Order: sequence, then structure tokens, then C-alpha cells
Amino acid sequence: MLGFWLLVVVAVAGWVVGLPRRWLLAALTLAWAVIELAHLSGMGGVFGGSARGWLVAGGLVGLVLAYRAGLRWLRSRATPAEQTTPAPAPVADAELDRYARHLVLREIGGPGQMRLRNVRVLVIGAGGLGAPVCLYLAAAGVGRITVADDDTVSLSNLQRQVIFRSDQQGRIKAEAAAEAMRALNPLIEVTALARRVTEADADLIAQHDLVLDGTDSFAGRQGINRACVAAQVPLIAGSIAQWEGQVTLYDPARGGPCLSCLFPTAPAPGLAPPCAEAGVVGPLPGVVGSLMALEAIKHLTGAGQGLRGRMMIFDGLYGESRMIGTVRRADCPVCGSALEGGATAP
Repeated sequence: MLGFWLLVVVAVAGWVVGLPRRWLLAALTLAWAVIELAHLSGMGGVFGGSARGWLVAGGLVGLVLAYRAGLRWLRSRATPAEQTTPAPAPVADAELDRYARHLVLREIGGPGQMRLRNVRVLVIGAGGLGAPVCLYLAAAGVGRITVADDDTVSLSNLQRQVIFRSDQQGRIKAEAAAEAMRALNPLIEVTALARRVTEADADLIAQHDLVLDGTDSFAGRQGINRACVAAQVPLIAGSIAQWEGQVTLYDPARGGPCLSCLFPTAPAPGLAPPCAEAGVVGPLPGVVGSLMALEAIKHLTGAGQGLRGRMMIFDGLYGESRMIGTVRRADCPVCGSALEGGATAP
């Protein structure tokens, strides 16, 4: 069909020589008009088709072009005030390089990395567990991190608390940890809180999207748990002793248990001595703290299966790990009445 190939030749020739869009459309319209006039004058047999067929085809193409021109005109008339939702800030080149390994992960990608950038996380305790938590969350690009600890750096910490250095002895841990996190990733915002977080800090906790507890006192962990339950903020908790550690997610507001559901009473004296008495192998808090950071990134990005309703137990002496199920107790004195009828399915 000679007419069709004529239009193809005109289009290809215009594209090769770099004709402007409007000139190319004008050339195609002229070629179509020549074919239509030839048919109307009775000499269109050489081009193939019929006058009606070419007229319909030309009309359809004209409608498409008119529709697109109308859309361009409407976009040109739109003003920024008509946008009801601001567009998210684009990922800068420095972030693309820094977080490249996250961006290529199917489970995180660009959307997940943007979520990390926009969240607030509270890390309670900058010691053995808090050290890897702080470093990995900072490296991952968690946008705003508050680290709370009222202790100071001592020589005995350096066997396992790898966020500190020998020349930082005597410094407040929260401030030294925040300094290391900013040095690792200047794109994030870090706030040092040189005090304990207690049950009375529900308002502070409510300002965050997630809490990670790396403290080593049962009474302190119970207070943090109560505050998280009151604020309905998820809590990732880890604990270690000698060669073993455990990690779980307490989230009764979304169907999971809280700490008191699993451990309603404090352990008997001497049954769970602190690390200063029982000892702890240096890399163990690094392993468990890294698992806490991993679970935080999963929880914040929605990747994989989290630890709500499950507890991971790691045995470093024998190189074993196991998973046990956990459930929320309806008669729990902390979350049973506070959230009655308000919990959602996990």
C-alpha cells in the first residue's frame, strides 16, 4: 500500500534530519492531504485504500493529537496552589551512592529507603546492644535518631561497646555515641539524651515511630515497656547474658504481647545476674544488637516477617538459634486493660 509507505518514509526522513515536531506533523499532514485529494480526483488507486478510509484514519489521528494538545494546555494552566499533596523530596546523589545496596533490594528499594529517612527512632541504652544498633541505624539512613543513656564511658566498656574509643573514657555515652553516628552519616539528625528513660516518659516515646531497648536492668525494661504501651509505640527489645541473647518485638497495640505478658515478675535474686557479675563474651552484644537493628529496618520498611508474636534466642556458645512463639495475655496487668478492645490484628 503505497500511501502508507509514503507516510512512513516522510516520518523517518523527518526524524533522521531532525525536523522539529511541528514541522514533521505538517509534512505528514501534507502527505495525507495529497493522498486524499488523489482519491477524490479519481487517481488514488496508486496509493491504495479509499477516500473514505483515508479520511477516517486522518480524523482519528487528528483526534488523538487534539486530545494530547488539550492535556498540554491544561497542564500549562495548572498552578502550584492546585497541588494538595507536596511531592516527596527526591533522593540526592549522595544518598543514591550511600544507600545503593538498599535501593537494589526488592524488599526495600526507593520507597523503603524514603520511609527510613522520614521516621523517628528512640534508642535507649548506648552500651553493648546500643552500640551496633546506633551504628547500623545511622548507616542505614534512619532520618532522626534519639539516643538516651545517663552512663559514662569506662575502660571496661571497650571490650564490647565498639562505638567508643579509649580516649573517650569519662564522656557521657549518649553524646559520644551521637558524635560517632554523625561522623558515620552526616545526612541524618541525631539527638543525645543524657538521662534515663522511665515509665514517666510516655510523651517522649510518643514522639517516635519505634523504640529499641538495650538496657540491662529488669526494672528499667519494665518501665520502658509500660511507657511504650501507654504511647502505643512498638518496642524492639534485646537482652544478653554470658553466651546467649534474645530479641523480640513488643507491640500490644497491634496484637502482639508486651514484656509483662511474657515476664510478669522479676527473676529471683541471683537467677539473672547483670553482665558485670556473670560476664559476657565480647561479640555477643554485637550479634544481638545487629539483629535488633535488622528487625528495626524490617519493621520500618515493611520487609519480610518481623518478630511480633515471636522471640529469637541465640546461643553463641554452640552456634545455635531458635524461634519460639509468644502471645499476648488478656489478663496482663500492663497491656490487658490499657488496650482492651483496641488492639488490631498483627
